[in-house]
Amino acid sequence: MPNPKRKFSKTRRDKRRTHYKATPEKAHVCPQCGAVKLAHRACPECGYYNGRKVVAKV
Repeated sequence: MPNPKRKFSKTRRDKRRTHYKATPEKAHVCPQCGAVKLAHRACPECGYYNGRKVVAKV
C-alpha cells in the first residue's frame, strides 16, 4: 500500500479538521412539567418520557 513520503505538519492537519466542530445539543421543553431537558431522553425533573412515567423520582 502507498505510504506518505513525508509527515504532514500540524498546521496542515488542523486546517483539514476545521470543519469537525462539536455542536451543542438542542434543549427541549418537557410537556409534562415544563422543565428544560435533552431531546430523546427522560425528563430529569419529573421522570416522564413520551407521556409515560419511566423513571421513579424519590
